[in-house]
Amino acid sequence: MVQLLAGLKVPRSPSSPAGTHSRGAGGRQRAQPSRLVSMTLIPLTGTQYDIRAGDYEATVTELGAGIRRLRHLDRRLITEYEPDDLPPAAAGQLLAPWPNRIDRGQYAFAGHSLQLDLSEPARGTAIHGLTRWMGWQPVTLATDAVTLLLVLHGRPGYPFCLELTAAYQLDPASGLQMSITARNAGSRAAPYGTGSHPYLTAGTPVIDQSELELPAGRWLPADDRGIPSAEPQDVTGTPYDFRVRALIGSTSIDHALTGLARDSAGRAWAQLSGGNTSVAFWAGPGYDWLQVFSGDALDAAHRRRALAIEPMTCPPNAFASGIGVLTLAPGESVTHSWGIRVLPS
Repeated sequence: MVQLLAGLKVPRSPSSPAGTHSRGAGGRQRAQPSRLVSMTLIPLTGTQYDIRAGDYEATVTELGAGIRRLRHLDRRLITEYEPDDLPPAAAGQLLAPWPNRIDRGQYAFAGHSLQLDLSEPARGTAIHGLTRWMGWQPVTLATDAVTLLLVLHGRPGYPFCLELTAAYQLDPASGLQMSITARNAGSRAAPYGTGSHPYLTAGTPVIDQSELELPAGRWLPADDRGIPSAEPQDVTGTPYDFRVRALIGSTSIDHALTGLARDSAGRAWAQLSGGNTSVAFWAGPGYDWLQVFSGDALDAAHRRRALAIEPMTCPPNAFASGIGVLTLAPGESVTHSWGIRVLPS
């Protein structure tokens, strides 16, 4: 945990002894500060949970249960940031109870029309759920793992109650595994989706010099606000076909991909390679979509420096379209997992 400690001495009136009260105008009782107050200055991202296993190390933050740092042999595998910075462009953030955008923040569920706050006002959308700016509390802590908990109470636009647990585990051989579990702790059925927002890097200065392999057969057209504008299309013959490993070059992408090929364990694997490093990303069952973002719209310090591969259980605007949205009955729970590892040279 990163902490900055400072002492703040509060002065008191010489006419009032320590621990007493005095009466001001109108006879109202006024407390007199009487002791040294110790103030802990907390980083913007809250408590930092450092975990390690073998050659891997990572840092998970209290804010949003996001992953701020992931390294192998001290080589960065994701976009990192400092404890007292907010995650740039959603780097490493956990997204719940929906990923991506909802057009105008409007959707219908169980016969009710609902309106979410527009958290992306410039585009008129509600983006990336409700939990990424909340403080999550530790449940279990170990050298190689941390589990954080958040109870998401109801609010206008999402009148449901979810108990969410985010578990990060490092393994010397298999790297990072992240699992998010949602349990409907409320008395009514709740709509649910989730995603995560890691930016992967294979160590090249920009992603143009990296190669990508990603087993997705279809891509989802979207308008300039990121809202789907057509049905998913075949990637054949498009710039988004990376089913065979290829140089990213100048390809610009900010689209959801689906039709994922999977291994015998139900995992869909992507691979980003550059220089002597190959970083593998996997998405487990239930993650049917990968939002791939080349970062062209970011500021100069982050533009095309890393590739976001975002596992999602549902596509953009899912709460409005209904595509891929899970309905959790009271007491029902669901778990989704993804991971990152370095492949042998």
